[in-house]
Amino acid sequence: MPGARVDWGSRGSRKDRTMGSAVARLFDAMADSYDVLEPWYVHLYAALAAILRRELEPPPDGRRRRALDAGCGTGLQTALLDALGYASHGLDVSAGLLAVARRRLPSATFVLGSVEALPYPDRYFDAAACCGSTLSFVDAPARALRELGRVLRPGGRLLVECEHRWSLDLAWALLSSLTFDSLGYGVPPAAAWRQATHSPRAGVLSHYPGYGRLRLFTLPELEAMLRAAGLAPLRRWGLHSVTNVIPSTILHRDRLGRTLARLYRRLTLLDAALARWRPLHWMSNSVVILAQRADREGPGCDRNRQRDAALAPADRGPFACDLG
Repeated sequence: MPGARVDWGSRGSRKDRTMGSAVARLFDAMADSYDVLEPWYVHLYAALAAILRRELEPPPDGRRRRALDAGCGTGLQTALLDALGYASHGLDVSAGLLAVARRRLPSATFVLGSVEALPYPDRYFDAAACCGSTLSFVDAPARALRELGRVLRPGGRLLVECEHRWSLDLAWALLSSLTFDSLGYGVPPAAAWRQATHSPRAGVLSHYPGYGRLRLFTLPELEAMLRAAGLAPLRRWGLHSVTNVIPSTILHRDRLGRTLARLYRRLTLLDAALARWRPLHWMSNSVVILAQRADREGPGCDRNRQRDAALAPADRGPFACDLG
């Protein structure tokens, strides 16, 4: 999502710092057009779908398992989990998006609620997905991850996707600010400079056109929050690294010209082929991490470990990178 303005402080009233109700209103308003995907999102969701199908596929033992799509939106990942054979559940703060999700997938169970206070008992789900930059829209992402860890069973896996703090797109926003906003990022020069260079330790909250306030994460920050929530990071992926050579404001257009569309298709293939290369992760627009709750050993843990040991890196797809 293209950047506009960055809020570097945490001052202001508690009401001003609360995202929840504003996020619900924002997505309620866009519910009818939410699934109209620009080229940027087509690549992102195709990559996420491939990762989810491969990494969250349940063991073929015939047991019916439950999976949660936290921040489900209109149910894109919920439908993928359902197709894998899970009893799928979706949760979102937007009643408008949930209405679309229920029409898309009547067999799933959808609940209005916050990922920071999940309305499920402990150890209820075998797998969970938290995609669509859900953590970027919550007030307390660490609390949200603790909640996801709480509702997962031992050995259960979580796939989380977030907006990345360091991205080549930040450089495009800076260039745009110095050329009379030629690329349409809407970022003043001083704010664009801070966005591109400011220490992530101070915390970064960006403002994106059409989306408002959005939190960005570094990979070490996200991995540390996962571990603190009792979730061990297993693998990570970087998405929209190579494709960031084209400014995201251009890729968010409804249509691209023929030449640009052809170039972009080739870049998405290269993005997939190189996304397992760790040095590129620093410039990814989106980062994806697979984590596992492993506070107690059990058959599910053993099956996952045996499957991972049997997979060669190529079998995990072009995006995978093991975490040590």
